[in-house]
Amino acid sequence: MAYDEATYRRPGGEPADNDPAAYRRRVQFEDTTGNTLDQSPRSPSSTGAIPLPDTDGRDRLGIHLGWEVILLVVTGVLGFFLFREDAAALQRPALDTLLVTGASIGLLTLGAGLSLRAGVPNLALGPVALAAAFQYAENGDKGLAESVVPALILGAAGALAVALLVLVLHVPGWAATLVAGLAAIVFVQLRPEPVVVQGDWDPTGQAFILFGAFAGLALLGGMLGAISPIRRFLGRMRPVGDPALRRGAAAALPVLLALVLSTLFAVGAGVLIAASADGPIVPDTGMEWSGIALGLAMLAGTSAYGRRGGIFGTLFAVTALTLFLDFANRTDLNIALFAIAASVLLGGLVVTRIVESYASPASSVAGPDWNAAPSSGTVWSPDLPETWNSPSEPAKRSDRWDDGPWGAGR
Repeated sequence: MAYDEATYRRPGGEPADNDPAAYRRRVQFEDTTGNTLDQSPRSPSSTGAIPLPDTDGRDRLGIHLGWEVILLVVTGVLGFFLFREDAAALQRPALDTLLVTGASIGLLTLGAGLSLRAGVPNLALGPVALAAAFQYAENGDKGLAESVVPALILGAAGALAVALLVLVLHVPGWAATLVAGLAAIVFVQLRPEPVVVQGDWDPTGQAFILFGAFAGLALLGGMLGAISPIRRFLGRMRPVGDPALRRGAAAALPVLLALVLSTLFAVGAGVLIAASADGPIVPDTGMEWSGIALGLAMLAGTSAYGRRGGIFGTLFAVTALTLFLDFANRTDLNIALFAIAASVLLGGLVVTRIVESYASPASSVAGPDWNAAPSSGTVWSPDLPETWNSPSEPAKRSDRWDDGPWGAGR
């Protein structure tokens, strides 16, 4: 039982620190949010689930909004540099291509953010997108439905298989999705030569619709993620306490939704990449796009631990990177995508540290003051015997070394 149950609280609301019986019944575990979890030496509940943190609703959005203002300023600066380099880059038809590129990167980032929030980061996003690009490139002449629907079905089936692997074996999501990503790389590398895109569908004709759809999904996801019950529902698989203890049946649905939707987003991104490509699709690993997607999601304000996230950050981060990639292409900077992925991931880790440090109220971040005097009013003195006395009832002493609050005899 947790230390703050009514049975073990004084009338003033403080835990009964001087109650040896209460102390012996609890062993507390505090996570980085200040949440106290019951780690008493007893068997798990009948469902096998462990207690989940319930402090998600206490986040402060101020740090996220402040960081999003910085992202907006960076986006504006990059747009200014791109406009100064080539004003036609922000005018049609070049703008249509830019928007389609942003929509494809945005879909990957949405998938990464969703899987992070659910505690099952999807490392297969890039390879899946590349495999979907090959699927469309080889079958685009059969029509959009016949070339895209099989890719969506295969992607959903693979995501379900990975979700079952995570749930049945209770293994980390990043490890299971890495297996899926390697399998997608094998599918891609079975093609020794580049594949010329078949078909004539041009997504730039719906560029504003595609980018608008991504922007709407990004804002909707950010607003839903700010609602604490939804966050708690989605984050049941996040690692808390003993990783060997299962999260229970309630964690199955969020894992299934996160992995299936993130994989479908990756398939859609791959189709857009192939349909808007100027040349053939070249066999590769696609892992650089997984790094970019996860890095952008964290750079947007989504914590690597999945607990926290902003509202506008995904939209601003994706737009900034899209502008930067176009600027780098027009100025022949020749920066490798893996280098960009590593840089974005590094920046995302820094942002994770910031939001984890400052997104919680000070009361939940600060730990207990072990040097403070007992709240009961009893002042400790070196001349006094070392006891767990309360003001009204002395504690019983024992000659056994393992008795008492620090002993094993409980």
